[in-house]
Amino acid sequence: CIWLLQISLISMIVLVSVFLFINFLLIRTFFVKDFYTTMRYILFATTLLSDSLFLIITDILLIFSYIKITMQVWLCVIIFIVSSLYTFVTPVTLTAMTLERYVAVCRPLRHGELCSTRRALHCVLIIHSLSAIPCVFILAAFFASASHNFYSQGRECGVEIFTFHKWQGHLRSAVSQFYFFIMFIAIVFCYVKIMKVAKAASGEDKKSTRKGLKTVIFHAFQLSLCLFHLWCPFIEAAVFQINLILFINVRYFNYIAFILAPRCISPLVYGLRDEMFFHALKYYALCGLYKKQSPNVP
Repeated sequence: CIWLLQISLISMIVLVSVFLFINFLLIRTFFVKDFYTTMRYILFATTLLSDSLFLIITDILLIFSYIKITMQVWLCVIIFIVSSLYTFVTPVTLTAMTLERYVAVCRPLRHGELCSTRRALHCVLIIHSLSAIPCVFILAAFFASASHNFYSQGRECGVEIFTFHKWQGHLRSAVSQFYFFIMFIAIVFCYVKIMKVAKAASGEDKKSTRKGLKTVIFHAFQLSLCLFHLWCPFIEAAVFQINLILFINVRYFNYIAFILAPRCISPLVYGLRDEMFFHALKYYALCGLYKKQSPNVP
């Protein structure tokens, strides 16, 4: 059982390190090129920063849990606030990116007005504000139940320490699923509208519309994985009562499938499928050696 834990821990650290390295290249490409003047790339960078910070925190907590390091509850509250915020920033941003594609395909004449750089920055602020609301609900329920002495106690930092009563877990689940239900409806709406435009389009317009349609499908898949992640604690708690080794395997699978996987799709969508971003990424990743093949990349 110990060697299984060690292998799982090392594998996760390696996967997270690879993901963070890829994100670093993508973020560097975003800032050294003029992508920060385009709304969809600004939203893409928001997901990269959100995912990177979230994975760093979860990876550190995973290591702490493995070597049984405890911390005072007040410090865990601060960590929870950050991790809870960025748990929602990514799916909310995905929804905003889908709406941007909807405007680009279905309302092309208003795209320049609705998706300007200034509106993109406002959108980022709105995304963070909406993402903070579930955290406020969870912490309000926690503060109402915890005693003053509890904050100075040493505990292993995890979401479980914020749950004193079953209704708190139900509240967290209800708020989260309500958010994802609204976001999923928005993505389905955009998909249907873009599908109608795709059927009516022709030539280059049809090709561009189909590309936008595939992007929306990717976002819907990402959002589905993020939604499944909300159910993981309930599944893991049930499995833990059955078998410890099965619990370790299930927890490892959930981390790979529902935390790492949806956060690896964004680089695929905009880092590889987007031709302009891909050429710039290849140029900077190869330290300028790609310039001979792609002279237009400054």
